[in-house]
Amino acid sequence: MNGTSEAGTAAPAPGRTPTRHPSPDVDHDTFVRTVYDRYGPLLLRYAARLLDGDWHKAEDVLQETTARAWKHAPYLGTRDELVRPWLFTVVRNLVIDHHRSRRLRPLELVPVEELDTLRETSENLLTLHVVLEALQELTEQQRTVIRLMYYLECSVAQAAEHLGIPPGTVKSRAFYALRALRKALEERGVVGR
Repeated sequence: MNGTSEAGTAAPAPGRTPTRHPSPDVDHDTFVRTVYDRYGPLLLRYAARLLDGDWHKAEDVLQETTARAWKHAPYLGTRDELVRPWLFTVVRNLVIDHHRSRRLRPLELVPVEELDTLRETSENLLTLHVVLEALQELTEQQRTVIRLMYYLECSVAQAAEHLGIPPGTVKSRAFYALRALRKALEERGVVGR
């Protein structure tokens, strides 16, 4: 046997999970309702605990988590062992981002006139364009691992399962991908040497 199936596609290596691809037939709304019903109260309590009892902010975190779940529904599927850890990781990351932003510049110090302009400035858009351009210089493997771990916020284990490779390989690819991206950004003058 030469490692191909009857359909002519390569069979996955023994002991490896085949790569998961997005399933386009996922009903996003049903998926989100299921996530909200099944995990909503747990995620809300978890977020409130991480936010020192701020239930209003915890509700915002839950809403953002649910929006991200809706966006990534085709990649997550319906398997509880993938969905649950992903949701809790997103909540934790959103809370960490909240704490960091509060430390850098508390919202009380931001003038009301600036609130709408903080997110989308022309400098941010230019930086985004340069980063996207730099990403094109990376290999497909490097772009894939960056997309999984930093855009889709997959854990190392989730990325490893998705790619069908060991977690150590995912860590190695992520390390070299970020190093290559940093070099490309340095060449463009976005980050210092």
